[in-house]
Amino acid sequence: MRRIGVISDTHGCFDEPLREFLKDVDEIWHAGDFGSLELADEIAAFKPLRGVYGNIDGGIIRRVYPEFTLFEVEGVKVLMT
Repeated sequence: MRRIGVISDTHGCFDEPLREFLKDVDEIWHAGDFGSLELADEIAAFKPLRGVYGNIDGGIIRRVYPEFTLFEVEGVKVLMT
């Protein structure tokens, strides 16, 4: 069974306590408000990342991450917004 870390509202901060908390997950799902594309890239370099943009995220992030995403994991359909 895959372990998923669900986070949101990082607002540009992916610090050591958060990394430590997420160290044992298989992938991270980010439900918006990354704060910057650089931060999203930093999270994606740490663990596989799925994400959607939030209301504070600008045009660059909105070109990379959708408002909604629908996917299936281990037979479960997931809609993230």
